[in-house]
Amino acid sequence: MTQTTTRQAKRLADYQAPQFTITDVELWFELEPQCSLVTARYQVKAQKKGANQLVLDGQHLELVAITLDGQPLAAQQYEVTDESLTIFAMPAQAELELQVRINPAANTALEGLYLSNGAFCTQCEAEGFRRICYYLDRPDVMARFTTHISANPQSYPALLSNGNKVAERELTDGRVQVTWVDPFPKPCYLFALVAGDFDCLKGEYITRSGRRVALEFYVDKGNAARAEFALEALKRAMRWDEQTYGLEYDLDIYMVVAVDFFNMGAMENKGLNVFNSKYVLADPQSATDTDLYNIESIIGHEYFHNWTGNRVTCRDWFQLSLKEGLTVFRDQQFSADMASATLSRIDAVKTIRTHQFAEDAGPMAHPIRPQQVLEMNNFYTVTVYDKGAEVIRMLHTLLGQDGFRQGMDLYFARHDGQAVTCDDFVSAMQDANGRDLSLFRRWYSQSGTPVLQVNSIFHPELQQLELQFCQHTAPTADQQEKRNLLLPVRIELLWPEHQETHLVEVTDYQQSSVFHAAQEPVVVVLADFSAPVRLQYNQSLHQLLTVVKSAEDGVARWDAMQQIWSDLIRQSVQRAQVLTVPIELLNLYRELLRQPQGDLAFIAELLTPPSFELLAEQYQPVPVDALLDALHQIRRQLSDQLAAEWLQCYQQLTSTAYAYQQHQVAERAFRALCLDYLAMQAEGAALLPQAYQGADNLTDQLAVLKACRNAQHPLFDPLMAEFERRWRQDVLVLDKWFALKASLPAAKTLAELQQLTSHPQFSWQNPNRVRAVFMAFAQQNPAIFHAADGSGYQVLSDVILKLDPINPQLAARLVTPLLSWHRFEPGRAGQLRALLSAMSARPGLSNDLYEKLSKSLSH
Repeated sequence: MTQTTTRQAKRLADYQAPQFTITDVELWFELEPQCSLVTARYQVKAQKKGANQLVLDGQHLELVAITLDGQPLAAQQYEVTDESLTIFAMPAQAELELQVRINPAANTALEGLYLSNGAFCTQCEAEGFRRICYYLDRPDVMARFTTHISANPQSYPALLSNGNKVAERELTDGRVQVTWVDPFPKPCYLFALVAGDFDCLKGEYITRSGRRVALEFYVDKGNAARAEFALEALKRAMRWDEQTYGLEYDLDIYMVVAVDFFNMGAMENKGLNVFNSKYVLADPQSATDTDLYNIESIIGHEYFHNWTGNRVTCRDWFQLSLKEGLTVFRDQQFSADMASATLSRIDAVKTIRTHQFAEDAGPMAHPIRPQQVLEMNNFYTVTVYDKGAEVIRMLHTLLGQDGFRQGMDLYFARHDGQAVTCDDFVSAMQDANGRDLSLFRRWYSQSGTPVLQVNSIFHPELQQLELQFCQHTAPTADQQEKRNLLLPVRIELLWPEHQETHLVEVTDYQQSSVFHAAQEPVVVVLADFSAPVRLQYNQSLHQLLTVVKSAEDGVARWDAMQQIWSDLIRQSVQRAQVLTVPIELLNLYRELLRQPQGDLAFIAELLTPPSFELLAEQYQPVPVDALLDALHQIRRQLSDQLAAEWLQCYQQLTSTAYAYQQHQVAERAFRALCLDYLAMQAEGAALLPQAYQGADNLTDQLAVLKACRNAQHPLFDPLMAEFERRWRQDVLVLDKWFALKASLPAAKTLAELQQLTSHPQFSWQNPNRVRAVFMAFAQQNPAIFHAADGSGYQVLSDVILKLDPINPQLAARLVTPLLSWHRFEPGRAGQLRALLSAMSARPGLSNDLYEKLSKSLSH
């Protein structure tokens, strides 16, 4: 698809309210794959005195007709460019009618209206509606939509849009027309249309006020049963939002459509959510425990957007974290209540410490409310979403559950039906609690990861413990000067006989806190990861082991274990010595393996050393080879030294008939950890084929395949061949096969990547397939991706250039692992920079890719 090449950056400081607004929209769609006709009737009003030119956004549209108050416009009364339609001498109030032609079949960018496996589908966030019709494509223009869809009923029996269905009739040409009315004003990014031939799984939810809401999941033929878990997850989310925030659903129907071709995870269009099928379809044979957890989380996320994003939306796209950071926090709360709160929190912390810290340290650094963008699609980032959620979590920590709920209630009371800003949200929190949050607001405008240095001094004569805090944020690519922030720091003091918890608000560059202590405690700093900072606090192995064994906070226990491994690896790297696992740490492993108690999934997480990604974030330059070598030494020693314990523990955890219940999820996770280490032992390896053949669920099957992959066991290839034969026709399960092949840490993987793209089920136009191979390769296969000769980088670079004309969003997301070239030693840095320079010289790059490349090369 031809992409726009306008390189015009937008700045938050330049925001102005639109001169015109649109209050009501009526749309007629005559659907054909290669030539769909869209007729739009808008009620337009001037918002500023003297406004006389209406400029509408539009891309890849063929204008057929245009009338104003029923009169056709002459050619000199308007102007059409590649990106806009301008109407001169626009009245202060008028009815504007447009008719355009579009080609959904040619829309491989998957923005606007496109085809997905023969079904029509839309994606309008952030700026996709302009590919459907000319419009004021900005979130602060909110209108009531009525949508008429006509199509051949044999090919497209389901004709869906936002709101409530009010009419259906047969037209004289045999086509069927369906009409939908959404009574709630919304920006056009929340518009949705789906037309296709689906199976429909139906359910019902009765709200707390007694209203009946029809629930409908539209899926590919034959897959209705695989949507049952998602349907039940939706009901749990609706109930949770009523109980936790007092928020009730507001339409008569809530629909979800699962499609294979989708750039994102899902989209919260009002009343008609469009989902990537991987986050809807699941059963024990075709989905893992992790898949089910993610489905529940994302179903919840999109539903929670009904209020935090739809009923109250963003004034402009710089405010994206207003809806996304808040809704991620809400879905994290939901997941914590539905599953393991500790493991849910650890997952969030991992995301921040790997992907988000890397973003802060790289060329794409930006605050959670960016100040400037070239391509808005590039700012759907871990900073806006996940750091944004951490900022909301800090507010929750500072205000408490009751205070936070009061702030949310005031926010909805003030702004329901409005497009607002992050400042409006913080003001509601501030006013509801009578608390000055002016210092806290800096989190929205300052990029970078604060470093919190802590020093503890025990004064026995005073029976006091003094904690000295020092905060500092280094300059980032987008901001040189940094200011002090408000950091809520949870402290846990551990004595043999008791514990204490405290919350310290660090507000200055340097400050101290004093606690009564008759004897010196072991100190936990930043319990529950209470602020998204890099912590520098030196503790001995003995102190860290005490935290692992005794801390009340599970995140702190896990974090202490991660710190133990990080310290050992750093010493090994700095001294260029073979890493030896201390006997104290081996004894802790033995203790936990011989008598595993409590949450087995948490213990499995506790016993898992840090990933390469997490470790790499602690270095500059990144010692790639030394880190990989250290991790290999750890795996080898843990496998050899604890072989008997791994085997005993594995044999004790006998599998039972599959159920998605938390105690079973935990047992499967622990069993998978044991098998991973046993795969490196001759006696343990005999368990692998038995475990694979005996598995009645995909979680256990994949555990065997991953153990074989990690150990590069000779069984990997034959088991993978059997897995591919079994699942060849199930594209979602086959994605896992693709990812396992691409993440095999063996020299042959580079050659096999080419073979994977020739597989009958691979498609360059399907984001899931592309990500399954190349995102897995870049993120899960550091040994081959970071090959010293640069061959791994070259493979990804070639893929990105191939994808950019097809799907710019996908290309721009895949380039991220190449951008931080400055973090590596000169050899790899030079290879990366040369590749990025060559890519940037390619003519006709999309804005999506150009923006990232140019920022990286100027960093």
